[in-house]
Amino acid sequence: MESVNQEMKKTAAIVTGASSGIGCAVSQKLCALGYEVFGFGRDFTKSAQIESDAFHPVVCDLLDTERLCAHVRQIAAKHPVQILVNNAGVGYYGLHEELSPEKIKRLVRTNLEAPMILTQQLLRHLKKNAGYIIHISSVTAAQSNPHGCAYGATKAGLASFSRSLFDEARKYGVKSITISPDMTQTNLYRNADFKEGEEPASYLLPEDVAQAVAWILGQRDGVIVTDITLKPQLHRIQRKDASQNRADSLPCRRHAQE
Repeated sequence: MESVNQEMKKTAAIVTGASSGIGCAVSQKLCALGYEVFGFGRDFTKSAQIESDAFHPVVCDLLDTERLCAHVRQIAAKHPVQILVNNAGVGYYGLHEELSPEKIKRLVRTNLEAPMILTQQLLRHLKKNAGYIIHISSVTAAQSNPHGCAYGATKAGLASFSRSLFDEARKYGVKSITISPDMTQTNLYRNADFKEGEEPASYLLPEDVAQAVAWILGQRDGVIVTDITLKPQLHRIQRKDASQNRADSLPCRRHAQE
């Protein structure tokens, strides 16, 4: 039994946005399942510590493509990578005409470009290991988003990428899955004029998404659920007052890279 556990420890998972929120919760769950987890983030100094020798923080800005690819190559050279969780993302809300070109670029590059590049870099390894590519999208991917057009578009693109990738790579044993959470208690809404409701039944927790990841990994060989939507029982959104909006003027990040 000890040798089996040691072999499991050698199997690697890569999680982006692992310093907080959903990425942190998913990393904790994967460590508990016996994976060596390499969590990418821009700053781990202010994040909750994952108490596991199997967790390896990787300080990296996902928009630094050269450095990102170098880290991935180094990990894949030493460990059989079986899981990639494309979780890191940014979100900006408001009228589209009020977004700056810089914010639009960050949305597209973080939410869509980085997952595509990471997947491309690791796909041969994931084919070899019959691996999983889990994309954390959003319920906004399947609906109209008049107060967040660009954010919803990037998440719709990620979901479309995941579906096409599954059809392309399924014959090699690769599983490409989209998880689409609804309102989640993370820092996504830092610069929005709204936030989750007060009742616990009005929002998801990062641990709920992590549990969905564990459920996906627990399916028998040959069965794959390609799309999961998670919603709270209640639909409640609170408006922030003006003072909160001023305090939340920094760029918001869901599944944050920091």
